[in-house]
This record gives sequence, C-alpha cells and structure tokens, in this order.
Amino acid sequence: MRILVVQESDWIARGPHQSHHLMERLSKRGHEIRVIDYEIMWRTNGKKGLISERQVFEGVHKAIDDGAVTVIRPLIIRVPAFDYISLIYTHSNEIKKQIEEFNPDIITGFGILNSYIAIGQAKKNSIPFVYYIIDELHRLVPEKVFQNLARFIESQNMKNADKVISINEGLREYTIEMGAPKENTDVIRAGIDIQRFENNGRKAIRKKYGISENDTVLFFMGWLYEFSGLKEVALEMARHNYDSIKLLVVGKGDLWEDLQTIKCKYSLDKSLIMVEWVEYNEIPKYLSASDICILPAFKNEVMKNIVPIKMYEYMAAKKPVIATSIYGIMKEFGNNNGVIYVESPEDVLLKVIELVKSNAILDEGSKARKFVEGYSWDSIIDLFETTLVRV
Repeated sequence: MRILVVQESDWIARGPHQSHHLMERLSKRGHEIRVIDYEIMWRTNGKKGLISERQVFEGVHKAIDDGAVTVIRPLIIRVPAFDYISLIYTHSNEIKKQIEEFNPDIITGFGILNSYIAIGQAKKNSIPFVYYIIDELHRLVPEKVFQNLARFIESQNMKNADKVISINEGLREYTIEMGAPKENTDVIRAGIDIQRFENNGRKAIRKKYGISENDTVLFFMGWLYEFSGLKEVALEMARHNYDSIKLLVVGKGDLWEDLQTIKCKYSLDKSLIMVEWVEYNEIPKYLSASDICILPAFKNEVMKNIVPIKMYEYMAAKKPVIATSIYGIMKEFGNNNGVIYVESPEDVLLKVIELVKSNAILDEGSKARKFVEGYSWDSIIDLFETTLVRV
C-alpha cells in the first residue's frame, strides 16, 4: 500500500511515538509511507527567519533501523496565529500534491487541522481516511483561546473518518463521546519489542553518573511537560534528603530549567541526574540502570485518557511503575500488574520507600513484564495492517 500520513507535530525531533513505530514497521513490510508534518517547536528551537521553507527528508527512521519513511514539511510563517493560517494553506496544497503525485491508497491522520483538510480531500478523491488517536488533541493546543475551536474540528474529524482507532479503551470512549460512530471505532494498543528491553548496561550507566549499587534509581523519560509532576517529586527529594534515592531524567521540555534551578538551589547534584535526549537505542541501558520507573503526572483533563507508550517500555524492562491514579492508566493496567498507584506526585517517594522496605521491587517488576509480553509489535502491526486493508 501507499500510505499518506498527516500530523501536526515534528516527526523528526519528537518521539518515537506510536506513529513512528507503526509507519516504520509497515515500511519494513514493503509499504510506501509519506508523512506531512509540522515544525511545532519553531517558537522554542531558536531558528531564525520569518518563513520556514518547505523541506523533504528521505529515509527517516526513529523507532527501528531498517524501517524508513519520507517526511515532507510544508512552508509555514513563523508568527503566532499566522503559523496556523499558513498551515491551512500550505498543508492543503501539499495534501493535494501528494494525492496527485503519490496516489495514496489510504490516508492516516494524527492531527487536527491537517486531518480536517485531508478528510475533505480524501472524500473528493474516494480515498479512505483513518484517524488515529493517541491524545485528546485539542487539549494540547498551546493557545487556550483556540482550544474550543480545535475541539469542534477534532469532533468533526471523528464523525467523518472512515475508521477511528484509539491507543487505549479510555480514548475510545472519548472518541465516541466526541461523535465517532461506535461501529467505526477500534482499539490498537502500543506494541513492545521485548528483546530490545532485556537488561544490559546497568553497571556502565550507573558508573557514568556516580550511582552506587545501594542506591535506588527512579527513572523518567520523555518530554518534560509542566504537568508531568517531576518538579513536585524533585522538591520532595529536597525536603526530605533521601540520600540513597536518585532521580534519573532523560529528555527535554518545559520543566528543564525549573528542574535545573531546583537541583542548584537544593544541592541535588548527586540525587537529580538530568540527561538531554539520547538515541532511542540507548534507552534500554538507562532503563537497565534504574530500579523503579515513574509517571507522576497531574490528574488533569489532558492526562485523563492518555496511556503513554513509555509505560509499556518501562514494564518490558521489568521495572515496576509508580503512577498517579489517572483514569486511562488504571483502566489499561488495572491492579496487581506491576503498576502501583499514588494520589499525587508528592506521594511518589513514600511509595518508593515502601517498595524498598518490603523488598517488592523485583516481584512488581516481574508482574509488569508479564503484563506486556502479549503486546509484541509483530502482532500489533498485523492488526493495524489488516485494519488498513479492510478500510
């Protein structure tokens, strides 16, 4: 199949997310993939110039080495509000161009505006459209003033798509509430490459960052959102001076500078270890070096139905996960499956101490691994490929 993907995030700088895994693995099976993306981080990445010119990136891969896609980034105007206006025009032209030149068999959307445009063009050209939902998208629009409009457009996309796929049951409920016909909805969960997350590199990473074998290492990876709860965990570490507990953070984002300030102010040089983005292939080493993974996010509307793919990766590495009792997470993993719930980010360290004192870390980690063993990428891709063919 020839598959055209549209999204409103930076395919190259962000992730790997579900979309990267799905499309790169489909390309490995011989399908042709083209992605139309958006330079979402233009305001923070320091690039200069009023215009971001159209770019084409060939052979892009982030999730697996032998899967590759072509990424097309249409021109935008780097001015707040005008970036969305320019997106409507340039993405519309690019979608028309790709339909004419690439002649896709199916279009898959992960965004709001360009998915709305793509659905219209798909219907005109009798091309099926699949909408894949991994977030409540309108809540991620940075300008609050645009969120209601974004929600309306998102709901129209769900009503008009030929198939609406969600990454978990909580999000499927959300799509139906938003107007997706129930019979057009499916759940295709995140997959996992168990072999990739076999324990290795523990001693090397611990030595590199001055971590002793007697230390308990908490691990978080990904984008550092304001609502990630990491700031609260770091402040709890500062208040109680847990010498043998370390927090290892791999990623970048909104909270980076705040965490650096806390590290400096409270002399957490040895306890709060911050590492900018590393290659995806290096992540298993960092997981191996950790003891407990954390997802201490706020229980807000943004997080309500989200189950980040990193949850499965944490669990595949045989690590218990301490997470706030968010609806989507609890619905997905339930109880006694290696995910331990707390009410707030401030409660994380108390739960860590409880696990350490009861010698339960390895046992909970084994439960976590057992839960995700059934979610191999091969079976997930089989299901996704079959779904696309049926559509």
